[in-house]
Amino acid sequence: MTDDIKPTDLLPPDWLLVESLDLEAQGVAHRLDGKVVFIKGALPFELVSVNVHRKKNNWEQGMVSAIHQESSQRVRPGCPHFGLHEGACGGCKMQHLHASAQVAVKQRVLEDNLWHLGKVKADNILRPIEGPAWGYRYRARISVRHVRKKSTVLVGFHERKSGYVADMKECPVLPPHVSALLLPLRALITQMDAIETCPQIELACGDRVTALVLRHMEPLSDGDLALLRGFATRHAGVQWWLQPKGPETVHLLDEGGEALSYDLPEFGIHMPFKPTDFTQVNPHINRVLVSRALRLLDVQAHERVIDWFCGLGNFTLPLATQAREVLGIEGSEALVARSRQNFKLNQALAPANKALAATKFAARNLFEMTPELLIADGVADKWLVDPPREGAMSLVQALADLHQQKRNPLNHPVTVGAVGWTPPKRIVYVSCNPSTLARDADILVHQGGYRCALAGVVNMFPHTAHVESMAVFELED
Repeated sequence: MTDDIKPTDLLPPDWLLVESLDLEAQGVAHRLDGKVVFIKGALPFELVSVNVHRKKNNWEQGMVSAIHQESSQRVRPGCPHFGLHEGACGGCKMQHLHASAQVAVKQRVLEDNLWHLGKVKADNILRPIEGPAWGYRYRARISVRHVRKKSTVLVGFHERKSGYVADMKECPVLPPHVSALLLPLRALITQMDAIETCPQIELACGDRVTALVLRHMEPLSDGDLALLRGFATRHAGVQWWLQPKGPETVHLLDEGGEALSYDLPEFGIHMPFKPTDFTQVNPHINRVLVSRALRLLDVQAHERVIDWFCGLGNFTLPLATQAREVLGIEGSEALVARSRQNFKLNQALAPANKALAATKFAARNLFEMTPELLIADGVADKWLVDPPREGAMSLVQALADLHQQKRNPLNHPVTVGAVGWTPPKRIVYVSCNPSTLARDADILVHQGGYRCALAGVVNMFPHTAHVESMAVFELED
């Protein structure tokens, strides 16, 4: 073989060597002319043939039609509804890849995003946070559809790239007791007068209660309400909530009973929540995530901490067990109200020798932050930042602007109060979108005076291409 010939040159013309996976869990390969081919169902290092169904000038997209050399990381999917076949469920995309290899792919995605989008490289890589690969999804939006042609009701996730509901009899990523409810729910809706007007059920599991939020387009009859109550009686722990219109109309079918909640035992925190509140999908990972975030933040008893995008207090209340003072800031008034309630509850539950630190909450649009607002929130020794997919660009840019003012006061107008204000010496950033994390890391490192000390993935959503991650930023001297 001469130096000019590559191993791929010797392959049959219709074979492709898969090089990597993209964010949609598609295999990525190149034709001899350099054109990129995205291949559904293919894994890295496999030799495959492709049935192309979409072509553009620079790329093609298709589905694997034959595997000539299989990856050692390919495994048998754990769900009978997973696959590329017609009617396959679209909820998972990576069940055919070994769980540990899924994590490695996500780590590569994080590092690639940090470098290519932010020109940032972490000093050290954190060990991935992993948990159960099955039965982890405690939150889900489940579609309901009466299919007249088949004289049946379907309850489950949508099919791949389709508005149709998959014909599902089980779902291994849901908790076993919820997976076991799929067929009984089909039978329930079949008996209801509102069989045509209940499009979805929102699932929210707590540690002891399973909340099912039924969206109904028309008022429910007395007979339907009786059916719902009977279902809850037969299935222990099920609690029905009704949603006649928007999210603000969600209410319990019957008052009383145990409140929906989860615990963070390491910190002695009890967290009630409503099914419409944002909580993490995976409670097993959430406990480890909170523990690691606080360990990396290394809060001391004399320090003040700000928890940005604090939600209902998932990080704020554990922080209040360690810091001198905590400020939680969130964009949603409803979540701020819930976080205040949760703080008062846990303050009352705390032993006298473990009283929670002075903690305040504020509602603010964190996508419109300014240096003036940052100064008004006061000096904090450390920050915890846990934004939605949009990231925290406005917040970190305000921080970077203050750093530039201190560094180059002749070139930047100094904000009133900036002279006595100091930036946090450490920031722990929890991200659900590696691209916006990379963008914000770019600002913190190249404009804000920080270095990225640590970064790693959090496998919050096994078998999906979703990448959750965590990064630690240290203020440079």
